[in-house]
Amino acid sequence: MAQRAMVSWVFDCLSPFAYLGFRDLERLPAHVELRYVPVLLAPLLNHFGQKGPAEIPSKRTVTYRFVLWRAGRLGLPMCFPPVHPFNPLAALRLIVAAGSDRRAAGAVLDAVFRDGRDLTDAAVIADLARTLGVAEPERAVSDPAVKQRLRENTDWALTRGVFGVPTLVIGEELFWGQDAFEMALDYLADPAAFQTPQMRAVERLPVGVERAR
Repeated sequence: MAQRAMVSWVFDCLSPFAYLGFRDLERLPAHVELRYVPVLLAPLLNHFGQKGPAEIPSKRTVTYRFVLWRAGRLGLPMCFPPVHPFNPLAALRLIVAAGSDRRAAGAVLDAVFRDGRDLTDAAVIADLARTLGVAEPERAVSDPAVKQRLRENTDWALTRGVFGVPTLVIGEELFWGQDAFEMALDYLADPAAFQTPQMRAVERLPVGVERAR
């Protein structure tokens, strides 16, 4: 019998790649104990001095087109919300208030990227709260304990070196992006395959030049 493995899925409902990758999680092997970790992407980007794809005009268009193409290839319905990027704070807090489980994450991700709903609209948050059984949504998303949990999630992700979303955290290893899911499956099946001399050598590969800041 395979040893129980703890896997954390770090995500922000702002990311269309989180929507694309959500259904992949069903393919994780039975011995995996999966934890859903909603975080704010912005502090991750700020910490590592990065811009989000939507903050670079040409990359924004390329990314959105790729996401729509990818969704079509995967057979997933997809509809962008009225504006993107948007402030995901209320929606993330709602996920936390609802228990940070698969149902909560899926409901919010479907709302924004399947149905194209505006997660900055209090009426949409209230509707999702009813679906998820969260009473008094305004109070729930303002609860200090909920706010603290989201901050702790984001801080935890930073301590693990998470720089983008979605990311699967498996032990000390990070698998970033929806397209890294197959790699994560291979790692879970055979971690030793990732300890080859060539794999280890890239951790110590010297930097030849650094970009001026």
